[in-house]
Amino acid sequence: MMSRATTRPVGTVTRGTTNPNRLRRMDRWIAATHGAELRRAVDPVAVDLGYGAAPWTAVELLTRLRVAAPRTCVVGVEIEPARVTAAKPYERDGLVFRHGGFEIPIPRRPLLVRAANVLRQYDEAEVTGVWQRLCARLAPATESSRGGLLVEGTCDEIGRRHVWVALGPEGPRTVTFATRLGSLERPSDLAERLPKALIHRNVPGEPVHAFLRDFDRAWSAAAPYASYGARQRWIRAVRDLTADWPVTDGAGRWRQGEVTVAWGALAPRG
Repeated sequence: MMSRATTRPVGTVTRGTTNPNRLRRMDRWIAATHGAELRRAVDPVAVDLGYGAAPWTAVELLTRLRVAAPRTCVVGVEIEPARVTAAKPYERDGLVFRHGGFEIPIPRRPLLVRAANVLRQYDEAEVTGVWQRLCARLAPATESSRGGLLVEGTCDEIGRRHVWVALGPEGPRTVTFATRLGSLERPSDLAERLPKALIHRNVPGEPVHAFLRDFDRAWSAAAPYASYGARQRWIRAVRDLTADWPVTDGAGRWRQGEVTVAWGALAPRG
């Protein structure tokens, strides 16, 4: 009797480190900036790719997205089978867990793929190929929609500092820097959380290095605003950055300790 062929998941097993609320800043940004796309969809699906050794991030993603778009369903995808088995008891209405990798083993194209701290262990040369594979799985753009969104980035263990790239079906769109402002000495502290596509490019001559240098200068110039709090200092520094850098968001997001810049301005050279 012939055995049924199985498809091997694409990717490698991560360390699986995870903590409750680790991805809250990323989740809130997604809900704020992509919530309208999710609400317009009849049956929107989001994927938490590589959720790790515990399912907390997938559970939290469902909760946060359903505030913005109540019909959203979340699929947690993990390449390590034991992690999927351990997550199964947490399944509920709108939340399931599947074994898989970058191929994203679900029948429909998702409106969101979140891949946090997944590519950290990969080589920089592998990133573009992974992005292309994941973007090809996103819901396509239509006359009324920009299509699905891939959010890929890195954060620290307790979620104080994040940097992520947002990509659509057409490729990279923006880079977002997000932090708990009370923990920040200078904006370039975020350099240690740059995603794999940028972390090795934080050197003189590369755009991301120039951006962080200018951000530090704007932060220093905004020091008088510190008497009104770190938030006001951050807002002032970002406002000054807009003179030379294509910042794509506004003060409403800056107040959250965020700033988003067009990908083309920070993309690696060469």
